[in-house]
Amino acid sequence: MAKGGGVEKAIMVQKLKERVKEATLLYEKHVKDLEADHYGEFVAIAHDGRIIIGKNDIEVLKKAIKDFGKGKFAFRRIGFRTMGKWRYLLGR
Repeated sequence: MAKGGGVEKAIMVQKLKERVKEATLLYEKHVKDLEADHYGEFVAIAHDGRIIIGKNDIEVLKKAIKDFGKGKFAFRRIGFRTMGKWRYLLGR
């Protein structure tokens, strides 16, 4: 067997990049137009476009896990550039 797990790491990095891309598309499609009214709030976006918006990140996360299922949504702060800060829960 090969040492180091380089292939496994490359696969994981590629999967994470795909999820970030998907999460960005979900945000652009379902949340971008809400920025003026909800700037600074937190949003969870389900794969089917349902959203949960709130001022408390933990409350939004808990509700999203309950309503959408663990790993079935993207999460971010509305109106802020992500700069690698997407919290895209694994387990899909």
